[in-house]
Amino acid sequence: MWIAITVAAALAQTIRNAAQRQLIAALGTLGATLVRFLYGLPFAVAWLGLVALVAPQSMPRLDGVFLAWCLVGGVAQIGGTALLLQTIQERNFAIGVAYSKTEVVQVAVFSLVLLGDRIGSITALAVLCGTLGVLLIAPADPNRPFASLLKGLTSRSALLGLGCGACMALSSVAYRAATQSVAEAGFVLAAALALVTAQGLQTLILGGWLAARRPAVIAQMLRAWRSCVVAGLMGATASACWFTAFAMESATNVRTVGLIEIVFSYAVSRRFFKERLERRELVGIALVALGVAIVVRG
Repeated sequence: MWIAITVAAALAQTIRNAAQRQLIAALGTLGATLVRFLYGLPFAVAWLGLVALVAPQSMPRLDGVFLAWCLVGGVAQIGGTALLLQTIQERNFAIGVAYSKTEVVQVAVFSLVLLGDRIGSITALAVLCGTLGVLLIAPADPNRPFASLLKGLTSRSALLGLGCGACMALSSVAYRAATQSVAEAGFVLAAALALVTAQGLQTLILGGWLAARRPAVIAQMLRAWRSCVVAGLMGATASACWFTAFAMESATNVRTVGLIEIVFSYAVSRRFFKERLERRELVGIALVALGVAIVVRG
């Protein structure tokens, strides 16, 4: 079941990304990022209410451990976005973006250190295939995809990219830890509680910062509510699926299967934006698909 939920999360996230792409020009990247939290929060609350009504378990008591993990996950996710923006501003931004794609490897490391989730040889092979595939799809240098990574390892862009991947990996592991801390509620209710808590905290943090520093963005976001609702709905749907999958399975396996989003994204690019794929990109997609297949088969 967690595999199907993860695939659904990747598909909903692809649609959300396409919707957010249309909002960046008017709202900026941080404004478009806030849309997924602010406009997604009502849908997340509605989902929690529905789950609470039908779930056989009672609402658990939320302790400091649960709230701390939600806060760590939410702040890490915002931090990953900020580091990615900083990476893009660098001269060698391609190096940084490529290094940010090591998120899946870093998820495995954080899962082992923080949660004790060990990975076997099959999962390690899947992580390797998926990561190599992503690096081929988004290389720092199309002519030398792997050599360029080694050459730029000590650059500022590489460090920013690794920091971005680390933040995104930490957020995934923190969300799994949050759901595990209230596991007695059942995986669906635990995921819904973590989702609402994390998105509420993110809305307060990022929304408060934008309201203080760039209030015009908030006003523009409210005026463009029709477009924002679509992104918010898809964002809440994707997050609900991600959190549920994290409650059921290790973050390493979930994020590895979640790489199927790359395939969905390129299908959208080819179908709607008429973008053609190079042979290197096709090989990368095949490696990603192989990594997903290994996890599913295992």
